[in-house]
Amino acid sequence: MSGAAMIGHLLLEKLARREQPRIPESEPVMQQQDQVAAFAAGGRDQGILAYIYLFHAIMALPLIRPGDTVLDLACGPANQLAQMAQLNPDAHFIGIDASPSMLELARGTLANAGLSNVTLQPGDITRLTGFADAAVDCVICTMSLHHLPDTTALAATLRTIDRILKPGGGAYLADFGRLRRAATQRFFAYDRQELQSPQFTEDFLNSMRAAFSPAEFRAALATIERPIDYGATALAPFMMICRSPARRGIDGVTTQRAQRAYAGLTAGQQHDFNNFTRWFRAGGLELPCPVR
Repeated sequence: MSGAAMIGHLLLEKLARREQPRIPESEPVMQQQDQVAAFAAGGRDQGILAYIYLFHAIMALPLIRPGDTVLDLACGPANQLAQMAQLNPDAHFIGIDASPSMLELARGTLANAGLSNVTLQPGDITRLTGFADAAVDCVICTMSLHHLPDTTALAATLRTIDRILKPGGGAYLADFGRLRRAATQRFFAYDRQELQSPQFTEDFLNSMRAAFSPAEFRAALATIERPIDYGATALAPFMMICRSPARRGIDGVTTQRAQRAYAGLTAGQQHDFNNFTRWFRAGGLELPCPVR
């Protein structure tokens, strides 16, 4: 995450008055093999997304209790899911995705990680017809909701999450926010192009264009009664987090797991993780435990 140039773009975002129109993804489910491969590579240990996945896994810790059943919506190749499962070995995770190609990669990711507390199944995240009311303790979804076609589908997905969660259950939803300037969208997509494939860069830009605005997200949240708080990065919402109130404190063992995971990042990934943390802290969201 480049420093001075990024701050300049975000300050211009703050001054912008007109919103970019939302451009939905051409396909709601990622099926093309080159797209699937590029996204999966970006989330692996040395990938461009690895530090973001760890950040979200740590931020979600207060919502996941030992013994919980946790549903990961649109789990993709399970890079995020694996991080969550490793930090919460006493919870059971279910990964849901509509793409057979993604689920095939997810099986490999989980097998390579040696995880036994995760199962996978196909499913449509807007309906989740295979889940009864009040069936799960926690629902997570990271960087996937922008694949939904419109705000009607977004609201339907949030109502589905509300339906399947137990009373007092937790939700952690993170995604890009739609930025006001096309130049800022391009900046984020191309900022680290030397570290990512051309396909990943193209898909990243399309994701920025397909993101929902903060107002659209808040309007969808308003359709359910369950308390879920909205938060975002400072100056501009290049990423948003919507989460339930904490359901647990973070004990020493869990903190040590998070610290070991952070220590496993490369120096560059740690630098990006720290910067990412600062942008959320400036927006009012703190890590639930120290990582250093």
